Amino acid sequence: AEAGTVGKDTVKRGPMVRQVRGLGTLVPEDIRWIPSTTAARVEKIVLRPGTKVSPESLILELSNPQLEQELEDAQLRVQSAEASLANLKVQVQNELLNQRATAATIEADYNRAKMQAEMNNELAKDKLISDIQRRQTEIDAQQLGIRNEIAKEQLASRAESARAQLAVQQAALDQTKAVLQLKLRQRDELKVRAGLSGILQQVEVQEGQQVNPGVNLVRVADPSRLKAEIKIAETQAKDIQ
Repeated sequence: AEAGTVGKDTVKRGPMVRQVRGLGTLVPEDIRWIPSTTAARVEKIVLRPGTKVSPESLILELSNPQLEQELEDAQLRVQSAEASLANLKVQVQNELLNQRATAATIEADYNRAKMQAEMNNELAKDKLISDIQRRQTEIDAQQLGIRNEIAKEQLASRAESARAQLAVQQAALDQTKAVLQLKLRQRDELKVRAGLSGILQQVEVQEGQQVNPGVNLVRVADPSRLKAEIKIAETQAKDIQ
């Protein structure tokens, strides 16, 4: 190159900007596809694309007779599990009361036998009763003491068993309630709502159409938050980090 066309300057450290141009469009950042959660039939399209929506805006109405039957069955299972739990509570309570009464009776007999043995020990010292009688009351008190300990252990064991039985029945009830809540949620989702504020962009189904779980039904977007989607030539893509 000629000297007149060459510029001279001091080498400096700093960023070097490369500009890459491309065609693009502005698209919403927040786009939501709303799928079907169950097999259903599209009964009614309430809103059409282009409509401004809020989170509670009803867009589609679906129907599923099988789901309605499953919901009724789930409600009956919850009622049955609740009744079983209530009956079990009464049963174990009665059994515990009986066990406590038996244990209390044995403890009272033991206390009386122990007092009698102590009394006979004093009488035997004064030769007022025979040693055989004294020994017999001691044996009776010892036997009742053993029975008293066994009765206490049986009562504690029955109480623990009752707690375990109630826990199992409560778990069964909780499981039926969880199924019921699932069916209730699925029924609520037959009324397809926007879920956010924005514009209804697409309705992918027609009235009378059968849809399977996971099929996208509608698309809603928030046009207030946009981003640029730019197409860059492959030859320039290496210049973009």
